[in-house]
Formats: sequence, C-alpha cells, structure tokens
Amino acid sequence: MVAYSHLYLSFWNRRSLSLLIVGFIVGVCLTQMLILSTPSRHEYLPYDKLGEEGPAADVVAHQHTNENVSISKRLSNEVRVLCWILTSPKNHKSKAIHVKRTWGRRCNKLLFMSSKLDEELGTVTLTAQEGYNHLWGKTKEAFKYIYAHHLNDADWFFKADDDTYAVMENMRYMLYPYSPETPIYFGYKFKYYGKQGYMSGGSGYVLSKEAVRRFVEKALPNKDICRENNGGFEDVEMGKCLEKVNVTAGDSRDQYARNRFFPLDVEEHMVPKDICYWTYIYYKVDENAEPLSDSAISFNNVSPNQMYVFEYFIYHLRPYGINNTLESLPERLKVGQTLPPPVAQSLAIEMNSTTQKL
Repeated sequence: MVAYSHLYLSFWNRRSLSLLIVGFIVGVCLTQMLILSTPSRHEYLPYDKLGEEGPAADVVAHQHTNENVSISKRLSNEVRVLCWILTSPKNHKSKAIHVKRTWGRRCNKLLFMSSKLDEELGTVTLTAQEGYNHLWGKTKEAFKYIYAHHLNDADWFFKADDDTYAVMENMRYMLYPYSPETPIYFGYKFKYYGKQGYMSGGSGYVLSKEAVRRFVEKALPNKDICRENNGGFEDVEMGKCLEKVNVTAGDSRDQYARNRFFPLDVEEHMVPKDICYWTYIYYKVDENAEPLSDSAISFNNVSPNQMYVFEYFIYHLRPYGINNTLESLPERLKVGQTLPPPVAQSLAIEMNSTTQKL
C-alpha cells in the first residue's frame, strides 16, 4: 500500500510541475498579447499627449463675437505695462513659450530675459550667469537693460518667472488709480528684511516708472544700498534696495483685504497646509475672510499645461445666465498719494448680504 502511495504522489508531483511550467508559459504569452493589443494610455487620455512641455500650439485661441472689451482696451492704453520674464535656455521651449502664447500677449510689451538668444521668444541675452544663486545678478541686469531701452515704452514694469500666470486686466485695474510717477511697487508682501517687508519673486512684482528710475539711478550704483555681488535672494534684495531709496511697498489687496498676488499653488492659498509659510505673511490673516480676491492678478507654480487651463477658465468659460456688472473705475490719485488700507469683510457677512439681494 505504501509503495502504491509513493508512486501515486510521484506521479502527481511530476504532473504538477508540468502544469506549473505550462501555466507560466501561457501566462507570459497572454501578457505579451495583452500589451500588444492594449492601446497606449496616451490614446485615450488626449491631455496626456501634452506632456511636461505643454502643447505644441495654443489650444484655446477661439474668439467671442458677443464680448464687450472696450474697457479692457481702454485700460491697456491708459495703464501701459511692460512684462519681463525671468527665464533660462533650458526653459525656453518647456515654459517660457507658453507664457508668450497665453497671458503674455496681453502685456503692452513682453520681454524674455535669458543668457541665450532664442529668435522664437525674442530673448534679451544678458551677461549674468544662470542658476538660482545668480537670480539677483540677472534681475539687476534686466532692469538696467529696461531702463536703457524701454523706460518710455510703459508706465509700469512687471517682473515674473516663467511659471507665473498673470491676469493683466486685473493688474491694470489695481494700478489705474496710481500715478506711475509715484515711487511704489506691488506684489505679495512678506515681512522681515526691512520695515516695509518685500514682495515675493514667485508671484511677480510690478514697479512704477519712478521706482525703476530710483532703482537703476540711485540704488544700484551705491554699494551701501544694493548688494554688489549676485548672491542672496532676488526678491529680498530688491525689497532692501527699494526701501532705501524710499520706494513704497504698496498694498495690493482688494477693497475687502483679499490678496491678489499668490506665490504658491492656488490650491495652497484656498486650503492652506504650510504652517511655516503663514508666519511670513505681512498682513494678518482673518480666518473668517475669503482668501482669494475676485480680481486676482497672479499665480505661481503654474505648469505649462495649466497655463492653457487658466486661459480657458478665465477667458472662455461663461456660466450661462450670470452677467457681471462692472464697477466704475476709481478716481486717479495725485503723485505720491496711495489708497487707504482696505477693510476686511467677513465671509459670513458677505454671503448674508448676497443672500438678501437674491
């Protein structure tokens, strides 16, 4: 009986091994067939074709026949803004070109500051070195170039990175009351490194014509005012220099004290997570207030693909049945004058007010 049991087990062991080998071979073959027959994920996810470098052409370029842009055109003529983009050769095709195809075309003049010539972008080639540790040197060279060649081409001068997205209509609306002869600049204000703080480089900052004059004529030539070497944080050094030549760090918040420049992802500002970041904010944050202004101006950390997403949501998507009534433009201020500080409005109060109107 024992002998027969041994032979029986031996038979089934050999059979199991054979079945295992056959199963493995069949499994490999089926896997290969599946790989060959299954379409690439790019074939059924069209947006993924764009990749990290964005689309090859503008994907949201259609026009609206029933849109009234008369006030926008008026502001473009009366509040001229030169935009200059801090970029580098490796980002020309992957980032900077998408700025040119989207929000950059709404600037009165658009310049790309780099260390290499790019005819498609129309870059200004600077002698400053590339790299994060040389941003201050590059910024100084860029403003010197603008002062020498384009000071009279605009009233305001907006510096942005190649991953910044800006709504130029809202920027002009904010700047409209101010005289470009007032020494002032705007952005997202951080505290420290000076009495009046400094503006975040990521979300961009915009200088008046007089601020540019003072920076180039008075601040840069004086080593006691501006840092001579190229080290240091570009936005911090800019803040230090401008404060020493009496350029005011303006308040860019709207009438309800809501921010309009955003140095982080828009999601991070709507649902804050980074506790350390909030300790740097210049203005006290009201937890009951809405964080983002309806007239937001700039966003940072925007990928090439997101540039076109922003274009669609801001300039093309229209909820049917909702018509916005434009507020009248504010009165012009005299040279040296600034608007009074805004008053924060509780989100609960604003929502109740809206409900009562309905």
